[in-house]
Amino acid sequence: MIHLQKIEKSFALEGGRSWVLRNVDLHVGEGEFVSVMGPSGAGKSSLLNVLGLMDHDWQGSYALDGVVVDALNGKQRQALQREKIGFIFQHYHLIDDLKVWENLDLPLRYRDVPARERASRVADLLDRFQIVGKKDLYPGQLSGGQQQLVAVARAVITRPKILLADEPTGALHSSQARIIMDLLAELHGEGMTIVQVTHNEGYAAEAQRIVRLRDGWIEKVEL
Repeated sequence: MIHLQKIEKSFALEGGRSWVLRNVDLHVGEGEFVSVMGPSGAGKSSLLNVLGLMDHDWQGSYALDGVVVDALNGKQRQALQREKIGFIFQHYHLIDDLKVWENLDLPLRYRDVPARERASRVADLLDRFQIVGKKDLYPGQLSGGQQQLVAVARAVITRPKILLADEPTGALHSSQARIIMDLLAELHGEGMTIVQVTHNEGYAAEAQRIVRLRDGWIEKVEL
């Protein structure tokens, strides 16, 4: 599903370069659940941005579900991102002036999904994530855990093949975090490919592999 070869990213500095990713080789199979860990500045978010096609300023080779990303132009990469990838962020990124159901509906509108199917998908996820009673509330009226539930629902409503999660439990207390991790496990059990960045050793261990980064390099991979 994901094949990175010799991925490197750096920034020009006076008198040299600052390296963010160095010679990264990473392969994630379809349906696999992988955690990425490392200290601050290790390159975790930079790696996730490359995987999510949000950063195009890198060197190396990246194939996503059989498509060679480095051979695509910007418009083609954007189309591939919309088709294949869902995102969960630490700080939710919900639209404050849209109700919960409208936040879920919006990604489907961008994909020109017919109104009846949009309504069906929204209703299904509201029910599955047990937030039907919150559907007419605005994000500011929800707890942090409830906002993250909505964010997960929004990420998967387009039925992406890959789910990228950047510290999905980082802003939550333990009981809320447990709900999110249980949802990720459920999605993984249904065949979704998941890559999560986390600082929590316990949550990282719930994946099938842990990829540890340090100073932009893959330091080790733990099964």
